[in-house]
Amino acid sequence: MAKIRLAYLLTLLSTHCYLSVLAVVLRTDNHSPWTDEFGRVELSCVIQSITTRNPRIEWKKITNEGPSYVFFDKKISGDLESRAEIREPATLLITNATRSDTAKYRCEVTAVEDQKSFDEIVIDLVVRVKPVVPKCSVPKSVPFGKSAELSCVEDEGFPKSQYQWFKNREGIPNDPKTSLKFINSSYTLSPETGALKFIAVRKEDAGEYFCRARNDAGYAECPPQKMEVYDIDVVGIILGVLVVVVVLLCISVGICCAYKRGYFSSQTQTGNNYKVPAKGDGVDYVRTEDEGDFRHKSSFVI
Repeated sequence: MAKIRLAYLLTLLSTHCYLSVLAVVLRTDNHSPWTDEFGRVELSCVIQSITTRNPRIEWKKITNEGPSYVFFDKKISGDLESRAEIREPATLLITNATRSDTAKYRCEVTAVEDQKSFDEIVIDLVVRVKPVVPKCSVPKSVPFGKSAELSCVEDEGFPKSQYQWFKNREGIPNDPKTSLKFINSSYTLSPETGALKFIAVRKEDAGEYFCRARNDAGYAECPPQKMEVYDIDVVGIILGVLVVVVVLLCISVGICCAYKRGYFSSQTQTGNNYKVPAKGDGVDYVRTEDEGDFRHKSSFVI
């Protein structure tokens, strides 16, 4: 019985070795390589076993628009033409990576003389991009007890940036309840969007604020901006309203009195409703048609 099992195992082993020799098999040292922008990165494609002497090797870049050739007919092509090279036998080396190189790449090897004549391996490349200076918006002054929102936006970094706010050079925790210094503050902070929202500002919330955008490639900060918190003068507002009301009331009374005393006439004297004054002794009044006024002449009674 033991001899039968041993013979069976030897048969399986020999069959496996035979198939391995007649099959092209690929492997990679890193399925998910990464590099910073403008750096070097190697996309490993190792031919583990093959019998064909001159296999056909191809690299393709896979995007949402579909696959495109990177290495074909023993030549680098596409946008990597001057920025990449092949390390024998099949590894792809990118010497100056850009953010547009982030994608999946497929190494394909065809060996016509092998029983299993084709194999492929997919590698997911990430090119990290450092964030640029974020655009920050901080209100200059906010009334005590009112709401306020601070914003921080940065769109260049890859992977997508996470945001952190600072007040007077001290980091603001995402949850105010986790810090004794901020436990009485009523705000919400989103590391994903960079929004810092105060529900009701306090005097203690006044200070200099700035935001930091960070990802795996580095970070960038916007310049500090000052936010002031001021009290609303309720008494002053009420007095101001009363003064305006009194002024408007006085103006209204004055206008009414002026109408009653006839300072505002409802009729205007025109050439059509002009009344000719009574004639004086020895004076005749004549109205001219062109000028619309009156001229007078003297006459003597004999």
